[in-house]
Amino acid sequence: MAKSNNIPQIQNEEQYEALVDKGYSKEKAARIANTKDAGKKGGKASTYEERTKKELYDQAKEIGINGRSKMSKKELISALRNN
Repeated sequence: MAKSNNIPQIQNEEQYEALVDKGYSKEKAARIANTKDAGKKGGKASTYEERTKKELYDQAKEIGINGRSKMSKKELISALRNN
């Protein structure tokens, strides 16, 4: 029986390495490199300030930011930007 490992796979290894070389954490670089269409320009996302606290909370939850339930909107924005 083959062993399965639970190590996440990097979808865009070249982009991952470039981000790590720029100083991004391995976690953040992997998250970006594994995002669909991460290398394409022209995103239409609203700024964090334009989003509701619930939208920011949901994004923080998806990313796995600890302590998000006690954060204000301003704190959520800061946590998302610095994660």
